[in-house]
Amino acid sequence: MKAMTPLEELRHSTSHVLATAVLRLFPETKLDIGPPTDSGFYYDFDLEHKFTAEDLEALEAEMKKVIKENQRFERMECSREEAEKIIRDFGQAEYKLGRLADIPEGEAISFYKNGDFIDLCAGTHVNYTKKIKAFKLLSVAGAYHRGDENNKQLQRIYGTAFETKDELEQYLKNLEEARKRDHRKVGREMGLFEISEAVGQGLILWKPAGAVIRQELQDFISEELRKGGYSQVFTPHIGRLGLYRTSGHFPYYQDSQFTPLVDREEMEHLGHEGCSCAELSNKLNEGEADGYLLKPMNCPMHIEIFKSSPHSYRDLPVRLAEFGTVYRWEKSGELNGMTRVRGFTQDDAHIFCTEDQVRDEILSCLDLVKTVFNTLGMKDYRVRVGLRDPDSSKYVGEADKWDKAENALREVAQTLGVPFTEEQGEAAFYGPKIDFVVKDVIGREWQLGTVQVDYNLPERFKIEYTGADNQPHRPVMLHRAPFGSMERFVGVLIEHFGGNFPLWLAPEQVRVLPISEKVNDYANEVVNQLKAAGMRAGLDRHDEKLGAKIRRAELDKVPVMLICGEKEAEAGQVSLRSRVGKDLEGTASVADTVAKLKAEIDAKSLPRA
Repeated sequence: MKAMTPLEELRHSTSHVLATAVLRLFPETKLDIGPPTDSGFYYDFDLEHKFTAEDLEALEAEMKKVIKENQRFERMECSREEAEKIIRDFGQAEYKLGRLADIPEGEAISFYKNGDFIDLCAGTHVNYTKKIKAFKLLSVAGAYHRGDENNKQLQRIYGTAFETKDELEQYLKNLEEARKRDHRKVGREMGLFEISEAVGQGLILWKPAGAVIRQELQDFISEELRKGGYSQVFTPHIGRLGLYRTSGHFPYYQDSQFTPLVDREEMEHLGHEGCSCAELSNKLNEGEADGYLLKPMNCPMHIEIFKSSPHSYRDLPVRLAEFGTVYRWEKSGELNGMTRVRGFTQDDAHIFCTEDQVRDEILSCLDLVKTVFNTLGMKDYRVRVGLRDPDSSKYVGEADKWDKAENALREVAQTLGVPFTEEQGEAAFYGPKIDFVVKDVIGREWQLGTVQVDYNLPERFKIEYTGADNQPHRPVMLHRAPFGSMERFVGVLIEHFGGNFPLWLAPEQVRVLPISEKVNDYANEVVNQLKAAGMRAGLDRHDEKLGAKIRRAELDKVPVMLICGEKEAEAGQVSLRSRVGKDLEGTASVADTVAKLKAEIDAKSLPRA
């Protein structure tokens, strides 16, 4: 078991103090688990009473009493039979006996005791409760026992803890800022996207304003792809189940895919038209019948495109790119706005190359990812090299090819000039990968761009090219996606910028504000000049004072306002103002202002200060 860091120990100990307080105030509570997390801790409780905000305050007060008592955390190891007795004597058999059964035979069974509280736990913990100096209970949410929707829903109390009060205060400030920037809130206010129950959970409806952002990003990356020698392709949303059996996506990722679709003609031919839905599903899952699958990945279809024509070594690398929509069955409790969905569009590409070309192609892919991040001001990131776990059976392919792929990624990662870590068990089932983990403006990390090296799918699909020796050879396949998912990437961008997008990305780039109705016609002419230059411009015709119009534009997060009164109309000028309320250049001609804004858009400058 991986050793806990001091901060993880502190948070794990705080979760036990929370459970201690819950049992003091609600003795009938049944306990499940309470681990530390990257940002704090949680504990799952089974209790008829629904926890309220007032309950959290009372629990915090009780936790402070436990901490003040300076209870010692004592570790106790025992036999399985003794453990069962301890659990039953403590009145926590309902969930804890199941957790005890999860511990493999021969592995140590341990409890941690503080005061009158005792919990089945591998540890570790701080020595005394007084070590806990800065904590906060944050929220309550529903959580199915063991994450299974068929099990009872428990109440999960989330909290956080830090070594100092200053760190806690900074975290809470960031948390409040994160709430303000929440892409679901900002997206609703700006009219960017919608999730409709009539359409389905986890399926995004891009509204006109959000579609602008998506299209601009797509155009941006498409231009980079043209420069990089990629060819655009398009593939269907569904494909034969056999295609994904060959690739290994089915059954490897069967639980995270939609139920296969029946091929009616084949089922009739096989005489199965009278089968029940469950029987049909079993026959599809077990390979007794063929069907169709909403595509979970684009790569098998790109392989089929590559296979459709003969290739010489002189043709390689072949780079195929697609904005391809794929579908994954995510549990409803795991869905989260745009960042965790069931249908999403990848800026996907697959490169078929020789072994000698692998290193340069990886570098080119990574340069593309860095271009995307630098353009969007995401300059604080780290690299994670995902390797196979030698003890796991989920990976396919020969060990020597895995070694080649992993070594290639290691060598390239060392040239990037940014921190990188190697993490076993993070590889895809067919190959190792490099992931970019980006830190946003308030310090949160997001996994975005990815590059993967794959020797295995070419082997599974038996694809070939003719080498210089006139003999068939297997190409190496690279998978890469700088954005990852358009939905997730835009959701992250909304929060990164707080909706205050750079001028080139903003759904409405410029709003013209006439001071009075007398200059409405002139203001309309200005709007037309802006649109003629390719800008997205609006006109505020409300019969209101200028201050109200400025405030509305700021709330709508329009980057630039052009103000015009009678004096400006007579001179053919406008006054430029940014959304933060500063006159940037004073008054200038419409032509000069249009040229200035156009240059800023073409340069893809970051948001105005």
